[in-house]
Amino acid sequence: MKALRYYGERDVRYETMDDPDPQSVRDAVVKVDACSICGSDLHIYHGHGFSEDVGFCVGHEAVGEVMEVGSGVHRLKVGQKVMLPAAVGCGQCRSCLAGVVNTCEFSAGSCYGLSAKLQGSQADAVRVPAADMNAVPIPDGVSTEQALMMTDALATAWFGARNADIKPGSSVAIVGLGPIGLMAVDSAFVMGAHVVYAIDPIAERRKLAEESGAIALHPDEAMERIKDDTKGMKLDCAVEVVGSDATVDFALRLVRKRGTVSVIGVQQSRRFPFPLERAFAGGLTFRAGTCSVPEELPALFPLVQSGRLRPERYISHRMPLSDGAEAYRLFEAREAGALKMVLTPD
Repeated sequence: MKALRYYGERDVRYETMDDPDPQSVRDAVVKVDACSICGSDLHIYHGHGFSEDVGFCVGHEAVGEVMEVGSGVHRLKVGQKVMLPAAVGCGQCRSCLAGVVNTCEFSAGSCYGLSAKLQGSQADAVRVPAADMNAVPIPDGVSTEQALMMTDALATAWFGARNADIKPGSSVAIVGLGPIGLMAVDSAFVMGAHVVYAIDPIAERRKLAEESGAIALHPDEAMERIKDDTKGMKLDCAVEVVGSDATVDFALRLVRKRGTVSVIGVQQSRRFPFPLERAFAGGLTFRAGTCSVPEELPALFPLVQSGRLRPERYISHRMPLSDGAEAYRLFEAREAGALKMVLTPD
Protein backbone atom coordinates (compact mmCIF):
# COMPACT_ATOMS: atom_id res chain seq x y z
CA MET A 1 0.00 0.00 0.00
CA LYS A 2 0.97 3.68 -0.16
CA ALA A 3 1.52 5.75 2.97
CA LEU A 4 3.14 8.89 4.35
CA ARG A 5 6.31 7.82 6.16
CA TYR A 6 8.49 9.81 8.55
CA TYR A 7 12.28 9.88 8.07
CA GLY A 8 13.38 12.91 10.06
CA GLU A 9 12.92 16.63 10.43
CA ARG A 10 10.57 17.90 7.68
CA ASP A 11 11.04 14.63 5.81
CA VAL A 12 7.69 12.96 5.20
CA ARG A 13 7.59 10.80 2.08
CA TYR A 14 4.80 9.20 0.07
CA GLU A 15 6.06 5.65 -0.33
CA THR A 16 5.08 2.02 -0.55
CA MET A 17 5.02 -0.01 2.65
CA ASP A 18 3.65 -3.38 3.74
CA ASP A 19 -0.10 -3.78 3.93
CA PRO A 20 -1.52 -3.85 7.48
CA ASP A 21 -1.12 -7.26 9.06
CA PRO A 22 -3.62 -8.24 11.81
CA GLN A 23 -1.79 -9.25 14.98
CA SER A 24 -4.77 -10.54 16.95
CA VAL A 25 -8.19 -12.06 16.35
CA ARG A 26 -9.56 -8.81 17.83
CA ASP A 27 -7.98 -6.69 15.08
CA ALA A 28 -9.63 -5.23 12.00
CA VAL A 29 -8.19 -3.69 8.85
CA VAL A 30 -9.81 -0.50 7.60
CA LYS A 31 -9.48 0.93 4.10
CA VAL A 32 -8.93 4.66 4.56
CA ASP A 33 -11.42 6.94 2.80
CA ALA A 34 -9.95 10.15 4.23
CA CYS A 35 -7.36 11.20 6.79
CA SER A 36 -6.16 14.53 8.11
CA ILE A 37 -3.15 16.29 9.59
CA CYS A 38 -3.31 17.30 13.25
CA GLY A 39 -1.37 20.13 14.83
CA SER A 40 0.40 17.61 17.05
CA ASP A 41 1.68 15.86 13.89
CA LEU A 42 3.92 18.88 13.47
CA HIS A 43 5.90 17.86 16.55
CA ILE A 44 6.92 14.72 14.67
CA TYR A 45 7.42 16.71 11.46
CA HIS A 46 9.78 19.05 13.30
CA GLY A 47 11.92 16.13 14.38
CA HIS A 48 10.71 16.07 17.98
CA GLY A 49 9.16 12.66 17.63
CA PHE A 50 7.90 10.30 20.28
CA SER A 51 10.32 7.49 19.40
CA GLU A 52 13.64 6.90 17.68
CA ASP A 53 11.97 5.04 14.81
CA VAL A 54 12.04 6.23 11.24
CA GLY A 55 10.14 4.93 8.26
CA PHE A 56 6.89 4.49 10.15
CA CYS A 57 3.55 5.75 8.86
CA VAL A 58 2.33 8.96 10.50
CA GLY A 59 -1.14 10.29 11.27
CA HIS A 60 -3.90 9.57 13.76
CA GLU A 61 -7.12 10.92 12.26
CA ALA A 62 -8.99 8.75 9.73
CA VAL A 63 -12.31 7.41 8.54
CA GLY A 64 -12.86 4.47 6.24
CA GLU A 65 -14.45 1.14 5.44
CA VAL A 66 -13.92 -2.13 7.25
CA MET A 67 -12.06 -4.53 4.95
CA GLU A 68 -11.27 -7.41 7.28
CA VAL A 69 -12.24 -8.48 10.79
CA GLY A 70 -10.73 -11.11 13.05
CA SER A 71 -12.76 -13.91 14.58
CA GLY A 72 -12.77 -12.03 17.90
CA VAL A 73 -14.47 -8.95 16.43
CA HIS A 74 -18.22 -9.06 17.07
CA ARG A 75 -19.57 -5.53 16.59
CA LEU A 76 -18.22 -4.71 13.15
CA LYS A 77 -18.77 -6.18 9.71
CA VAL A 78 -16.97 -5.90 6.40
CA GLY A 79 -18.19 -2.90 4.40
CA GLN A 80 -19.17 -0.84 7.46
CA LYS A 81 -18.14 2.82 7.50
CA VAL A 82 -16.19 3.72 10.63
CA MET A 83 -14.23 6.50 12.27
CA LEU A 84 -10.95 5.82 14.05
CA PRO A 85 -10.40 7.85 17.23
CA ALA A 86 -6.79 9.03 17.48
CA ALA A 87 -5.89 6.96 20.53
CA VAL A 88 -6.71 3.33 21.18
CA GLY A 89 -7.39 1.35 24.31
CA CYS A 90 -7.49 -2.30 25.27
CA GLY A 91 -11.26 -2.40 25.00
CA GLN A 92 -11.58 -4.65 28.07
CA CYS A 93 -10.77 -2.73 31.27
CA ARG A 94 -13.17 -0.46 33.14
CA SER A 95 -11.44 2.73 31.97
CA CYS A 96 -11.49 1.81 28.28
CA LEU A 97 -15.08 0.57 28.43
CA ALA A 98 -15.98 3.95 29.92
CA GLY A 99 -14.25 5.63 26.97
CA VAL A 100 -11.22 6.88 28.91
CA VAL A 101 -8.47 5.17 26.96
CA ASN A 102 -5.67 7.32 28.34
CA THR A 103 -6.12 5.68 31.75
CA CYS A 104 -6.19 2.11 30.44
CA GLU A 105 -5.72 -0.21 33.39
CA PHE A 106 -3.51 -2.55 31.34
CA SER A 107 -1.35 0.33 30.01
CA ALA A 108 -2.42 -0.65 26.51
CA GLY A 109 -3.38 2.88 25.54
CA SER A 110 -1.55 4.17 22.49
CA CYS A 111 -1.89 6.56 19.58
CA TYR A 112 -1.59 5.86 15.87
CA GLY A 113 1.43 7.15 14.02
CA LEU A 114 3.96 7.74 16.78
CA SER A 115 6.20 4.80 15.95
CA ALA A 116 6.24 1.45 14.19
CA LYS A 117 4.51 -0.05 17.24
CA LEU A 118 1.16 1.21 15.92
CA GLN A 119 1.39 2.44 12.36
CA GLY A 120 -0.41 5.64 11.46
CA SER A 121 -3.49 6.26 9.39
CA GLN A 122 -2.17 8.56 6.64
CA ALA A 123 -2.19 5.56 4.34
CA ASP A 124 -4.34 3.43 2.08
CA ALA A 125 -5.26 1.21 5.02
CA VAL A 126 -4.67 0.84 8.75
CA ARG A 127 -4.69 -1.94 11.34
CA VAL A 128 -7.12 -1.27 14.19
CA PRO A 129 -6.38 -3.14 17.44
CA ALA A 130 -9.28 -4.12 19.72
CA ALA A 131 -11.49 -3.06 16.85
CA ASP A 132 -14.84 -3.51 18.59
CA MET A 133 -13.91 -0.50 20.70
CA ASN A 134 -11.42 1.42 18.57
CA ALA A 135 -13.42 1.58 15.33
CA VAL A 136 -16.64 3.55 15.81
CA PRO A 137 -19.49 3.17 13.28
CA ILE A 138 -20.37 6.51 11.70
CA PRO A 139 -23.94 7.28 12.77
CA ASP A 140 -26.70 8.43 10.45
CA GLY A 141 -26.73 12.16 9.88
CA VAL A 142 -22.95 12.51 10.21
CA SER A 143 -20.96 13.05 7.01
CA THR A 144 -17.58 11.50 6.28
CA GLU A 145 -15.84 14.84 6.81
CA GLN A 146 -17.70 15.55 10.03
CA ALA A 147 -16.75 12.12 11.34
CA LEU A 148 -13.13 12.77 10.39
CA MET A 149 -13.13 16.01 12.40
CA MET A 150 -14.48 14.09 15.40
CA THR A 151 -11.65 11.54 15.43
CA ASP A 152 -9.51 14.06 17.32
CA ALA A 153 -9.89 17.78 16.58
CA LEU A 154 -13.51 18.43 17.56
CA ALA A 155 -13.35 16.00 20.46
CA THR A 156 -10.24 17.75 21.79
CA ALA A 157 -11.85 21.18 21.41
CA TRP A 158 -14.94 20.01 23.30
CA PHE A 159 -12.79 18.39 25.99
CA GLY A 160 -10.81 21.60 26.42
CA ALA A 161 -13.96 23.70 26.75
CA ARG A 162 -15.51 21.20 29.16
CA ASN A 163 -12.37 21.27 31.32
CA ALA A 164 -12.62 25.06 31.46
CA ASP A 165 -15.89 24.83 33.44
CA ILE A 166 -17.80 26.85 30.83
CA LYS A 167 -21.39 27.39 31.95
CA PRO A 168 -24.33 29.47 30.72
CA GLY A 169 -23.31 33.09 31.11
CA SER A 170 -19.55 32.44 31.29
CA SER A 171 -16.96 34.80 29.85
CA VAL A 172 -14.26 32.86 28.01
CA ALA A 173 -10.95 33.34 26.20
CA ILE A 174 -9.68 30.93 23.56
CA VAL A 175 -5.93 31.37 23.08
CA GLY A 176 -4.84 30.08 19.69
CA LEU A 177 -7.11 29.80 16.65
CA GLY A 178 -5.91 26.81 14.72
CA PRO A 179 -8.63 24.31 13.79
CA ILE A 180 -8.99 23.08 17.38
CA GLY A 181 -9.08 26.60 18.76
CA LEU A 182 -11.78 27.61 16.30
CA MET A 183 -13.80 24.53 17.23
CA ALA A 184 -13.30 25.45 20.89
CA VAL A 185 -14.88 28.85 20.15
CA ASP A 186 -17.94 27.07 18.75
CA SER A 187 -17.98 24.63 21.66
CA ALA A 188 -17.90 27.46 24.19
CA PHE A 189 -20.96 29.07 22.65
CA VAL A 190 -22.82 25.75 22.57
CA MET A 191 -22.04 25.36 26.28
CA GLY A 192 -23.70 28.73 26.91
CA ALA A 193 -20.83 31.22 27.01
CA HIS A 194 -22.06 34.81 27.15
CA VAL A 195 -18.94 36.21 25.48
CA VAL A 196 -15.91 34.55 23.86
CA TYR A 197 -12.65 36.37 23.18
CA ALA A 198 -10.73 34.62 20.42
CA ILE A 199 -7.01 35.45 20.45
CA ASP A 200 -4.53 34.82 17.64
CA PRO A 201 -1.95 36.82 15.64
CA ILE A 202 -3.30 35.64 12.26
CA ALA A 203 -5.99 37.96 10.87
CA GLU A 204 -7.66 35.30 8.70
CA ARG A 205 -8.18 33.07 11.69
CA ARG A 206 -9.55 35.93 13.78
CA LYS A 207 -12.06 36.60 10.99
CA LEU A 208 -13.33 33.02 11.16
CA ALA A 209 -13.77 33.36 14.92
CA GLU A 210 -15.71 36.59 14.42
CA GLU A 211 -18.02 34.75 12.03
CA SER A 212 -18.83 32.40 14.91
CA GLY A 213 -19.73 35.35 17.13
CA ALA A 214 -16.48 35.81 19.04
CA ILE A 215 -14.65 39.03 19.80
CA ALA A 216 -11.41 38.40 17.91
CA LEU A 217 -8.25 40.06 19.19
CA HIS A 218 -4.56 40.16 18.39
CA PRO A 219 -2.50 38.98 21.39
CA ASP A 220 -0.90 42.42 21.71
CA GLU A 221 -4.26 44.07 22.41
CA ALA A 222 -6.10 41.28 24.19
CA MET A 223 -5.15 41.88 27.82
CA GLU A 224 -5.98 45.57 27.88
CA ARG A 225 -9.21 45.09 25.94
CA ILE A 226 -10.38 42.35 28.30
CA LYS A 227 -9.46 44.42 31.37
CA ASP A 228 -11.38 47.38 29.97
CA ASP A 229 -14.44 45.30 29.07
CA THR A 230 -14.55 43.62 32.49
CA LYS A 231 -13.58 46.68 34.56
CA GLY A 232 -10.45 44.86 35.65
CA MET A 233 -12.20 41.67 36.77
CA LYS A 234 -11.04 39.63 33.74
CA LEU A 235 -12.66 36.36 32.60
CA ASP A 236 -14.27 33.28 34.08
CA CYS A 237 -12.43 30.76 31.90
CA ALA A 238 -9.64 30.36 29.38
CA VAL A 239 -8.75 27.55 26.99
CA GLU A 240 -5.13 27.43 25.79
CA VAL A 241 -4.65 25.64 22.46
CA VAL A 242 -1.02 26.46 21.55
CA GLY A 243 1.21 24.69 24.04
CA SER A 244 3.97 27.23 24.59
CA ASP A 245 5.12 28.55 27.96
CA ALA A 246 4.20 32.10 26.92
CA THR A 247 0.62 31.26 25.91
CA VAL A 248 -0.02 29.15 29.01
CA ASP A 249 1.19 32.00 31.21
CA PHE A 250 -0.93 34.43 29.16
CA ALA A 251 -4.04 32.28 29.67
CA LEU A 252 -3.39 32.21 33.42
CA ARG A 253 -3.28 36.01 33.44
CA LEU A 254 -6.58 36.35 31.57
CA VAL A 255 -8.81 34.81 34.23
CA ARG A 256 -10.34 36.36 37.34
CA LYS A 257 -9.99 35.11 40.88
CA ARG A 258 -11.41 31.59 41.18
CA GLY A 259 -11.32 31.30 37.39
CA THR A 260 -10.42 28.18 35.42
CA VAL A 261 -7.68 27.60 32.85
CA SER A 262 -7.77 24.56 30.56
CA VAL A 263 -4.64 23.70 28.59
CA ILE A 264 -4.96 21.37 25.60
CA GLY A 265 -2.04 22.66 23.53
CA VAL A 266 0.62 19.94 23.44
CA GLN A 267 3.44 21.22 25.61
CA GLN A 268 6.59 22.09 23.68
CA SER A 269 8.89 22.46 26.71
CA ARG A 270 9.77 19.88 29.31
CA ARG A 271 9.52 22.32 32.20
CA PHE A 272 7.04 25.15 32.71
CA PRO A 273 7.63 27.59 35.59
CA PHE A 274 4.08 27.36 36.95
CA PRO A 275 3.17 30.51 38.93
CA LEU A 276 1.94 28.59 41.96
CA GLU A 277 1.91 31.58 44.30
CA ARG A 278 -0.29 33.62 41.92
CA ALA A 279 -2.56 30.65 41.22
CA PHE A 280 -2.90 29.92 44.93
CA ALA A 281 -3.65 33.53 45.81
CA GLY A 282 -6.26 33.70 43.05
CA GLY A 283 -7.84 30.35 43.84
CA LEU A 284 -7.42 29.28 40.23
CA THR A 285 -8.40 25.91 38.82
CA PHE A 286 -5.86 24.60 36.31
CA ARG A 287 -6.39 21.53 34.15
CA ALA A 288 -4.19 20.16 31.40
CA GLY A 289 -4.06 16.96 29.43
CA THR A 290 -5.03 15.06 26.35
CA CYS A 291 -8.48 14.11 25.23
CA SER A 292 -9.88 10.58 25.15
CA VAL A 293 -12.05 10.78 22.05
CA PRO A 294 -14.54 8.00 22.90
CA GLU A 295 -15.43 9.79 26.13
CA GLU A 296 -16.55 12.89 24.21
CA LEU A 297 -18.42 11.28 21.29
CA PRO A 298 -21.79 10.69 23.04
CA ALA A 299 -22.16 14.44 23.55
CA LEU A 300 -20.83 15.39 20.12
CA PHE A 301 -22.88 13.12 17.87
CA PRO A 302 -26.24 14.85 18.47
CA LEU A 303 -24.66 18.31 18.31
CA VAL A 304 -23.19 17.55 14.89
CA GLN A 305 -26.31 15.77 13.65
CA SER A 306 -28.44 18.76 14.60
CA GLY A 307 -26.05 21.28 13.00
CA ARG A 308 -25.20 23.05 16.23
CA LEU A 309 -21.54 22.15 15.64
CA ARG A 310 -20.20 22.21 12.07
CA PRO A 311 -16.55 21.18 12.29
CA GLU A 312 -16.26 20.70 8.53
CA ARG A 313 -16.24 24.50 8.23
CA TYR A 314 -12.57 24.48 9.14
CA ILE A 315 -11.38 22.18 6.36
CA SER A 316 -9.24 24.46 4.21
CA HIS A 317 -7.59 21.95 1.86
CA ARG A 318 -8.56 18.66 0.27
CA MET A 319 -5.56 17.01 -1.37
CA PRO A 320 -4.53 13.55 -2.57
CA LEU A 321 -2.41 11.51 -0.19
CA SER A 322 0.37 11.59 -2.79
CA ASP A 323 0.65 15.36 -2.12
CA GLY A 324 1.08 14.73 1.60
CA ALA A 325 4.55 16.25 1.83
CA GLU A 326 3.26 19.49 0.31
CA ALA A 327 0.24 19.42 2.63
CA TYR A 328 2.60 19.22 5.63
CA ARG A 329 4.64 22.12 4.25
CA LEU A 330 1.57 24.30 3.75
CA PHE A 331 0.19 23.42 7.16
CA GLU A 332 3.45 24.23 8.93
CA ALA A 333 3.89 27.52 7.05
CA ARG A 334 0.20 28.45 7.45
CA GLU A 335 0.17 29.31 3.77
CA ALA A 336 -2.92 29.73 1.61
CA GLY A 337 -5.22 29.90 4.62
CA ALA A 338 -4.15 26.44 5.78
CA LEU A 339 -6.31 25.08 8.58
CA LYS A 340 -7.51 21.49 8.47
CA MET A 341 -5.76 19.50 5.75
CA VAL A 342 -7.75 16.49 4.50
CA LEU A 343 -5.96 13.83 2.45
CA THR A 344 -7.60 11.11 0.37
CA PRO A 345 -5.82 8.01 -0.93
CA ASP A 346 -5.16 8.19 -4.68
